[in-house]
This record gives sequence, C-alpha cells and structure tokens, in this order.
Amino acid sequence: MTLTALDYGIIIFIFLAVIAIGVVVSKKSGKNSTEFFLSGRNMPWWLLGFSMVATTFSTDTPNLVTDIVRNDGVSGNWVWWAFLITGLLTVFVYAKLWRRSNVETDMEFYELRYGGAPAKFLRGFRSIYLGLAFNVLAMAAVTLAAIKIGQVMLGLSSYEVVGIAGTITVLFSAIGGFRGVIYSDFLLFFVAMAGSIGAAYYLVNLPEVGGLTELITHENVKNKIDLVPNWSDKEKFISILIIPLAVQWWSSWFPGAEPGGGGYIAQRMLAAKDENHAVGATFFFNVMHYALRPWPWIIVALASLVIFPDIASIQAAFPNVEESKLGQDLAYSAMLTMLPAGLLGLVLASLGAAYMSTISTHLNWGSSYIVNDFYSQHINKNASEKELVRVGRGSTILLFIISAILALLLNNALQLFDIIIMFGAGTGLVFILRWFWSRINAWSEITAMFVSGIISILLNFTSLGVYLFGGNLTDGTFQEGVFESWLQYPFVVLFTTICWLIATFITPKEDKKVLYNFYQKTQPGGPGWKKIIDQAKSENIELITSKEEWSVPTGILAVMAGTILVYGSLFTTGKVIYGEYGNAAIFLSITVVAGIILLYLWRKMKGKAF
Repeated sequence: MTLTALDYGIIIFIFLAVIAIGVVVSKKSGKNSTEFFLSGRNMPWWLLGFSMVATTFSTDTPNLVTDIVRNDGVSGNWVWWAFLITGLLTVFVYAKLWRRSNVETDMEFYELRYGGAPAKFLRGFRSIYLGLAFNVLAMAAVTLAAIKIGQVMLGLSSYEVVGIAGTITVLFSAIGGFRGVIYSDFLLFFVAMAGSIGAAYYLVNLPEVGGLTELITHENVKNKIDLVPNWSDKEKFISILIIPLAVQWWSSWFPGAEPGGGGYIAQRMLAAKDENHAVGATFFFNVMHYALRPWPWIIVALASLVIFPDIASIQAAFPNVEESKLGQDLAYSAMLTMLPAGLLGLVLASLGAAYMSTISTHLNWGSSYIVNDFYSQHINKNASEKELVRVGRGSTILLFIISAILALLLNNALQLFDIIIMFGAGTGLVFILRWFWSRINAWSEITAMFVSGIISILLNFTSLGVYLFGGNLTDGTFQEGVFESWLQYPFVVLFTTICWLIATFITPKEDKKVLYNFYQKTQPGGPGWKKIIDQAKSENIELITSKEEWSVPTGILAVMAGTILVYGSLFTTGKVIYGEYGNAAIFLSITVVAGIILLYLWRKMKGKAF
C-alpha cells in the first residue's frame, strides 16, 4: 500500500491540529489538579457527549466488532449491545447523583459513602486495581489494534507503531490534561465518523463485493446478518443474547459501561456544569454509541468475509504480519488497504484520531486515580497543586509504558474483553444498590471485588473450570463439563452476589454520621434510606433538603423507553441497510412512539408539563 502526498497531508494536518490544542490549553490545564483532571467542572453537555463517543471510538473497537461478526455474525454484538441498559440507567438515575457528590474522582466516592479504615483501603486499592491494572488492560487492547493496523496498512513493526503513536499521544496527554482531551475529542469525533462511514461506503461498492444487495446475499455473508441469534442454536442463543440481556448488563463492571456509572464516564459527569448537563451528555453518548456508530464497522466486517473468507487468506495477502498477531480482527485493517488516495489518508487519520482520543482519556483517567486517590492520600497528603500535576504527568507516561509492553504480548482484543467481563462479574449489583440501600458497607464492595477476581481466576486458569464447565485440555482435546459452558458466567455472578450479601449482614453498619453526610449531599431517596432518615429525625436532624419527588421510578420507566428507542433505531438502520423496508418502517414506528414516551417521562422528571 502506497500513501500519496494527499494522504500524508491529511494525516499531518489532523495530528498537528490535535497537538496544537494540547499546547494551547496546557497552561490552564497545569494550573491545578482540578483543572488537569476535570477542566474546572464547567463543561457543557454537548462537548462532554462528543468526548464520550470519541473516547469509545478506539482503534480496537472496529477490530473487536469485526472479530465478533466474522465468528458469530452481527447478532454476536449483543455481548456489548446489552450494556445500553447500564448506560441509560446511568443517564436517568445516577448522572445527577454523581454530579451532586462533587467528588474529584469516583474513587473519592468511597470515603463519602463509607467510613473508617475499610473505606480508605477500598479507595486506595481500587485506585490502583482499576487505574493501573484494568486501565492498562484496556489500553493494551487499543494499542494492540494500532499495532495490527500499522503492520497491515503501513508495514511497520510493533515497536515502530508503539514508538510513533505512543510518543505523540503521551506528550499530548501530559501537557493538555483533561481540557485538552475534551477539546480534541470534538475534532476527532468528526474525523473518525467521516473515516468509518467513507470506508464502509467505498468498500461495500468494490467490484469484488458488488454493493449492499450482493453483499447481503453472498454465500459467506447471508448466515451472518441476523440481528438476533437463531434460537435453534441453544447455546449460542443463551450465551450471546439471553445472558447479556438478563444478567451481564447489571452484574459486570466494564470500562465505559459501569453499573451505576463510573470510570471515565463518571469523570465527564463530574466535569459537567450541573446535573442537567451531566444527564444530557450521557444520553447523547448512549444514542450515538449503540444506535448509529456500529453499522459502518459491521458493513466492513461483512464485506471482509467476501474478500478474506478466513485467516489463511489474510495471512497470504499480508505475509509480513507477525504470526502472533494473526486473527479474525485483522480483517478490518486488511480491508482498509483497498481504499483510494485521499480517503485512505482520512481513514488512517481517523484511526490515529481514535487511538489518541481513547488512550489520552485512559491516561488522564488512570492518572487521576493515582494522584487523587493514592498519592495524595497515602504518599504525600500535603502535596502542593503543582506537585500533584507533576505526578499526574509522570504517571501518565508510566501507564502508557506498561500498557505498551502488555500489548506486544497479546493476540486479539476479544481476549481482553472476555477477561475484563469475567473479572467484573457479580460486582455490578453492589454499584447499583450502594446509592439506595444504606445497609451496604465497604466490606460489601471489598468482598465482591475479591471473590469475583478469585473465582474468575479459578474457573479460567485452573482445571476446576474445565471440570465444571468444559474446555480444552493441555493435550488439545476437549472435555465436557459437569454443567453447560454458558452457565459459567451466571455461576460467577451468583456465587459473588451470595458472598457479598453475607458479608453485608455479618459486618457492622456504616457509622450514622457518614450516612447522614452522604444523604444530605446526594439526596438519593428511596425506601432503602427510611430507617436512616427516621433515626436522624429522632435526633432533630433533617436529611431531606430537596423538595423533589423521588425520581427513580420515573427514571426506570425512562430507561425502558430509552432502551426501546435506541434498539429501535439500531434495528431500523439495519433493516434499511438490508433492504427490508417494510420491517424498517415497523421498527421506525416503534422508535417514534418510544421517543414520545421518553420525552414525556424526561419532562416529568424535570417537573415540567408535557
């Protein structure tokens, strides 16, 4: 593949624009830690919404979608589409609570909600556990995707990709801080969308593919286009659709889709001007992330089945790719090599933009944990603002180096997706209920975190998992398990949930002063706080400072309407692409009705007439 002067010009222009943004905002970002990590808490919903979308528009996402589509068909995407419910629950229930908490990071929440040594431990440990360990895993997946793109499209080695892309991104993240991330994300969103849509349009119209109609009816593709898995394949139907929709969305922690909000989504909510801006930003993100953005990637993935029907055909076309990096996900990059001049430069720039957006977000988010929740709490409690900014910039560099080393050892993004999902299994319910059930304490979360991790290690990396749920043995043979394989995830969730519930009731309640302070600040409401409210009243302490009605029941109805709205939009777009216009009209009608109901519920939550 040869890049023209036009391609280089587009790439250089976009990268210079991003670096210029970082330089321009660097002085203000370095003013103090709040500016460096939350941009002064003054961001509008639309900037934060675009930033959320751009951040999750990473280089590994199209690779992951391609991997899923080529293995399990379009319907395989339910393993992450199901997280829409989590996202909308954050929108209509938790966004305003996070903004009211006024914490610097979601880790600081632990010492607002809980008290004593367990709370301090939880905050410190999880700041490293998530900010370092899980954050590094997520960044490694993104960097791995960049390596594959660089090898296939540019003929670069793994080390060259990491060196070039990493240096630019780390420098930008270190000097620009969160404000630089937000401003550049606005530009990078449009670049990334233009690149993915342009690539999908061009590639589906290649002579070898023949357009959408020919693509959908092609022998390699026609069995991959179903939006819902075929129920006749029981194991696939349960594992791909039922488990994600019935269990996974509320039970598992995953970056960007944390039950109850968290991570870099919480960081953006905390940076919003007010509660309404926090809600608006997260809603915009969920609509764009689930309803519209997946289709260009899906189209390219389906087209790749025509051009490169298997891994052997990819390997034959790109013999210089390292054998350790070969996988179904490589097909996305392989398809992009067929783009014409100009569009090729735009797509490469969009992929670079996606990489920078995601990595810079993860670096700033992870660094915020290390600085605010570990360094300033356990290393130097009297650190000046300038020192905190310096530590933030240093930890930014360190996080990238660790993630880059891990990326060089991995094979495909789906590996990390499965690992992260399993390690977070069973913890989600704690994150959802801790706002509304006063009995939950720090030991509830500590138990859930450790039990989930330990049981996941035992089932995934020891013979116990093979014995219970089946799997490959060291000699390459397959052994049937005592239970069906799809039961493994629900088993982890059930076991973890039982353990943390037991821990909740056998450990002491949180100190009433801690609970009083938390309620007065966040006003969560609900029957789970009735005993605490009554106890406070008996002491002549009024906890309820808001005159608003408890909005959670209406919020849950809004989640249901919003879910139908977004899935309806997803299905409408898909049916139009497939040429099934009658079905598209039905889904569009459902989408419109859901939208009207959602508008009514949203205005009701704000206390306004329809």
